[in-house]
Amino acid sequence: MSDTTIRTNPDVILIGAGIMSATLGVILKELQPNISIEIYERLDNAACESSDAWNNAGTGHSAFCELNYTPQAADGTVSPKKAISIAESFEVSRQFWAYLVQQNKIVAPEKFIKSVPHLSFVWGEKNVEYLQKRFDILQSNPLFKEMDFTTEFSRLQEWMPLVMEGRDLSEPMAATKMAIGTDVNFGELTRSMFNYLKSLEGVSLYFNSEVEKLKQRKDGTWRIKVSELTSKQKRRVYPKFIFIGAGGGSLPLLENANIPEGKGYGGFPVSGQWLKCTNPEIIAKHDVKVYGKASVGAPPMSVPHIDSRMINGEKQLLFGPFAGFSTRFLKNGSYSDLPLSIQFDNIIPMIIAGIKNIPLTRYLIDQVRQNPKDRMNALREYVPSARSKDWKLERAGQRVQVIKKDEKEGGILEFGTEVITTNDGTLSVLLGASPGASTAVTVMLDVVQKCFKNELNSAEWQSKLKVIIPSYGQELNENEKLLSEVRKITSEVLKLN
Repeated sequence: MSDTTIRTNPDVILIGAGIMSATLGVILKELQPNISIEIYERLDNAACESSDAWNNAGTGHSAFCELNYTPQAADGTVSPKKAISIAESFEVSRQFWAYLVQQNKIVAPEKFIKSVPHLSFVWGEKNVEYLQKRFDILQSNPLFKEMDFTTEFSRLQEWMPLVMEGRDLSEPMAATKMAIGTDVNFGELTRSMFNYLKSLEGVSLYFNSEVEKLKQRKDGTWRIKVSELTSKQKRRVYPKFIFIGAGGGSLPLLENANIPEGKGYGGFPVSGQWLKCTNPEIIAKHDVKVYGKASVGAPPMSVPHIDSRMINGEKQLLFGPFAGFSTRFLKNGSYSDLPLSIQFDNIIPMIIAGIKNIPLTRYLIDQVRQNPKDRMNALREYVPSARSKDWKLERAGQRVQVIKKDEKEGGILEFGTEVITTNDGTLSVLLGASPGASTAVTVMLDVVQKCFKNELNSAEWQSKLKVIIPSYGQELNENEKLLSEVRKITSEVLKLN
């Protein structure tokens, strides 16, 4: 019987058709047009997991309103470090998207990005005091200079009328507002970038294709076994470089690659749900994103927010997300994902991380036990006038938080995005969740820096990067003039207010 296996030798393999793979693929093709790329996705379309608008909790994380990015220490001080880093990264993303729009490489910007003010809202004396401190320290930075703060009921009512309906005026309340906030449909953006990539010579995109095995060969290249799920066609691919950006599916592939750098990593899956408004009159009343404070023990992805979004051309209003627990690593994954991920090298860090995160376990148990009345009570903290008949429960995406070895702690649970790269730069794997999509360009530039060092140092690549991202090599949070120029250009190109 003849061997029907298809064999190819591309320069680059991208596993997973989400925002990260799309971003890295476009960056590499812009920097080196003759590079050959193959993309493999197990589902039948791009951006169907975490990058999809209904699954993605961020839709424009720029740290303008997410309070978990400005933690308060025991002594009362508020740290702006993470918020500044994320806000800077989002500005880099905006420049990249604006470049693609200017060059007619992706769809009209109004299809994936809109102007939507970002608000943080708290109540209670201690929370108001915290928000004041957060405002004071952030507004001193150029990235947040346009932030506004108020405790006046009339202004709060003007900023978010739906949220203020029926509130007790005697309770201390405060909010901050960034009018330059945005709403991003990362699903639409991702599919647009892949449509552009598919049109280029040397790029092949395969859906319904599952990567089954990875093994590095003696010459440093890799051998990958791929199975097309519909036709059962087998492929053997021999790339020089692999990027794994498969969301919750990245951890099993990292373990399969069997690299020293990946030892000790585990994953803790967290599922999500939304309350979706079904009343057009109520949806029309709310035109902002309002974020509050997370419950004690809650993961960052569960920061409550009442969120105005544009999804598939329609204005939507969502509240949540409500967290839950599932052993699946993907929304379309298997219940055996978590058990199969437990190995000899990661079981100790996973046990230690579990013991040290008992509040998170309790929180998830409470969330799983919630009934419709509990969820409506949570919503009424943000929309006091909410009626059950105007809202329905929708399933959101699946996140896998990173668990890794730690010399001091033994094992720690990470809530951010982490990239694991081999010493030889031939394999890079993205793990984690928030803020993910919004910082995709910065994260993928870091991958390029680690895995394409020689090429990146060339005059050609350096020059091209400064065209793609005008602020490349400079810190916007330290250069108010450059930031102003960049924001003006990207706002015009992306058609933002």
